[in-house]
Amino acid sequence: MTNTTTDPRPLYREALDWTTGLIAGVREDQLSAATPCTDFDVRTLLGHLVAAVERARIIGEGGDPFAGPTVVTGISDDGYAAAYRSAAHRMLPAWTDDRLDADVIAPWGTVSGRVAIWVYINEALVHGWDLATATGQPSETRPELAEAVLAVARHALPAEPRGGQMPFAAVVESLPTAGPTERLANWSGRKS
Repeated sequence: MTNTTTDPRPLYREALDWTTGLIAGVREDQLSAATPCTDFDVRTLLGHLVAAVERARIIGEGGDPFAGPTVVTGISDDGYAAAYRSAAHRMLPAWTDDRLDADVIAPWGTVSGRVAIWVYINEALVHGWDLATATGQPSETRPELAEAVLAVARHALPAEPRGGQMPFAAVVESLPTAGPTERLANWSGRKS
């Protein structure tokens, strides 16, 4: 079961900080590069990362999770890090103490706010790994953070079934040398 006692907000803040650093490290000549997430090239992935944080804010505020786009467009090539930072700055205050255990409506159903935040931490780390891998940046976050999210993901995102309503590819066997962030990405169907 998802950890029901840990406050996931500090972990989400840490995941957002890590991903912000990766976004800031993207060069303009890398924006059209492919990523391990086959749905996105680097530019589209950056827009999706911004949209995910915006969606987390909307959910935290009790709004409709489908009110915003899945990819934010119209951001200048050098503006993604600032847009992501700004989205995080607006999102974090939405997750007040009383929202953690309240039911919220997420794209995948009604869950506690705490569960929704764990899912968005997973999203930040897996897509951060995608971005780092695509742009040649260090792809491991703090091991304890990735291990905590991997433990939750293994329960919340079962290996079977995948595809259809479960928008993840089959689990990929991790290389013996894989760090915890890479293993988390593998659990989400990303190939090393």
